[in-house]
Amino acid sequence: MLEKFSTETLEAIFDTLPVDLTFVDETDTIRYYSKDDDRIFRRTPAVIGKKVQDCHPKESLHKVNQVVSDLKSGKKDRAEFWIDLKGRKIYIRYFTVRDKTGKYLGTLEVTQDITDIQKIKGENRLLDMK
Repeated sequence: MLEKFSTETLEAIFDTLPVDLTFVDETDTIRYYSKDDDRIFRRTPAVIGKKVQDCHPKESLHKVNQVVSDLKSGKKDRAEFWIDLKGRKIYIRYFTVRDKTGKYLGTLEVTQDITDIQKIKGENRLLDMK
């Protein structure tokens, strides 16, 4: 069961995660982004309330609309992409957010720099920690 959290606590949790989060609601409007100074794709408060389509280059707009359409319709529950950016490997995932009845609430974009993760070899167990 989920404990009730204040908005401030939830925002602090989201801002602590080692990923960038952006939430786009059911009307394609940006409602939230995690506020990390080291974000891969910088956001400013001015983005809140904008349509997601207005935040992407025109040449990729048809793809953005396709992803959003597939997630809304239930054709897909997630979409994943990765790109090389300034010598880093960036992993971008979009997840459908639905309520308990299955109603579409929006899309959560999760962006992560996985460059260092890809270099992991062997194990580093909790018991090995000094």
